[in-house]
Order: sequence, then C-alpha cells, then structure tokens
Amino acid sequence: MHFSLSKSVEILERTPDVLITMLYNLSNEWTANNEGGESWNVYEIIGHLIHGEKTDWIPRMEVILSDKTDKSFVPFDRFAQLKKSETPTLHELLDEFKSIRQHNTVRLKSKELTEADLEKTGIHPEFGAVTLSQLISTWAVHDLNHIAQIVRVMAKQYKNEVGPWKAYLRILQS
Repeated sequence: MHFSLSKSVEILERTPDVLITMLYNLSNEWTANNEGGESWNVYEIIGHLIHGEKTDWIPRMEVILSDKTDKSFVPFDRFAQLKKSETPTLHELLDEFKSIRQHNTVRLKSKELTEADLEKTGIHPEFGAVTLSQLISTWAVHDLNHIAQIVRVMAKQYKNEVGPWKAYLRILQS
C-alpha cells in the first residue's frame, strides 16, 4: 500500500479508543509491570504517546509547512514521560491522550493537504530531510508499534503461566 492521508487518519483517530477499550479498568498488575530492565510499562507508554502529541507530530508538521528557511526539527525527547513528577492515573492519561489526539487530528485534517504539501520536507536531527508524508506515515505506524508493545508487555505477564504453549506463542519468544 502506498501512503494515503485518509488511511493514516483512520489509524490516528482510532488509537485512543483502542487503548481505552483495552486498558480501562484493568488491574494494576496488567498495566504497572514491564518486560524487565529499563523497558516501559503501559503507564509509561501512554505517557510517551502524550508527549509525542504535544511536542512531535503537529509541531513538526507546522515546521514543514511553514515559510521559514530553517526547517530543522527540535529533537524529540523519547524519555520525557519518565521525568514527570506528577502521577496522574492511567484513566487520566488515557483521557488526556484521547483529547489531545482529537485536537491534533482535527488540526491535521484542517490543513487540507495537497500532494505538493505532502512532498515538502523538514530536517530531522538524525535522518536529515524527511517529507511530510513520511512524518504522517511514521505517526500512524508509531501508534501501531506502541499498541503492539503494550500487548507484548501484557502478554509477558503470563510468560511462565502458559507452560509448554509458549512454544506456539510468538509474542512470548522475544
């Protein structure tokens, strides 16, 4: 499949509801544990998604679409959610994510982007020139990546409990 703004928006609009349906009212044991080491738990993953909504996708789109000569992106702090001092509940985080995402998808659609807009570029701190279509594609796939991460983190809570069936459960083999 080639890039499609409308198909990307389908994912972007649905992600908050997918996460809310999956995570609301789950016990803390499902959402507070991680995969060990410095991996993230569900709470931290949602915090990361919120930080991205505030500082990454739309701000970078605005840089690309601006008339500025310097189209350099501000570096994104992938670990900012780990530095926050306040501790909202998971419900509060999910509600905040949904609210910000709704606002951002409205902003995205309001741009009425043309094919020429989608080929405009910004300068990523690591990758160099990237197009708006690549940014939006990454936004959608970033959602899918973190949904998969959440599912994997949760599945691993039963890694030992599944016994020999682990051999058939690819999600537990990484």
